[in-house]
Amino acid sequence: MRFAVLLHGCGVYDGTEIQEAVLTYLAISEAGHDYFSVAPNWNQYHVLNHLDGSEMPETRNVLVESARIARGVIRPLEALHDEEYDILALPGGFGTAKNLTDWAFKGADAHIHDEVKEAIVGAIRAQKPILALCMSPTTVAKAVEGTGIHPQLSVGTTQKPSPYDIVGIAEGIESLGAQHENHGLDSVSIDAENRIVSAPCYMMTAGISEVWHNIRLGVEAVVPLVQKPSA
Repeated sequence: MRFAVLLHGCGVYDGTEIQEAVLTYLAISEAGHDYFSVAPNWNQYHVLNHLDGSEMPETRNVLVESARIARGVIRPLEALHDEEYDILALPGGFGTAKNLTDWAFKGADAHIHDEVKEAIVGAIRAQKPILALCMSPTTVAKAVEGTGIHPQLSVGTTQKPSPYDIVGIAEGIESLGAQHENHGLDSVSIDAENRIVSAPCYMMTAGISEVWHNIRLGVEAVVPLVQKPSA
């Protein structure tokens, strides 16, 4: 199987969560599959100092920053074609809610970039599975708003510690017509009908080994959802 991994910058607070991205690559590779990376070619919402959270007076391009994670081997999202991949993977990080949508500022009323919406809805329409990690289920929910697609998603559980407002985010997802399920780090949400797997990762209070375990569960769950060719 071949995964297309959609990145959205470099760094948890203003781009892709680097550990989640790298562990996604590792989980795909260790499972015997291939991957390539894509990212939108536009400027990120803002640039943050990851030491103190302050905003920095500079502009950075999402594709250029994502190339840091992908070791320079990456293509623009606009160049992604359905026939090139079997599974679309979306690591988390605040970039998904700042650079792909503006959910971080507007919640469920957010705007989603057209290219991102087209990629996600296109994958679902083409019956290609999606692996949405961490905060990325909000991007999936926003992409399918008004399309008649009502996915089952998860950004975590209220039964375990989390640094984020799981209840509020879940309510936002459900306001868009999706269904939210509670899942911790030992399970993933599997929407077999729409071929979407979501895993909370760092949406929960977690160490890197727990996130690694959760991502592996996600990869293991999403591969069987690939539509087998007709005999």
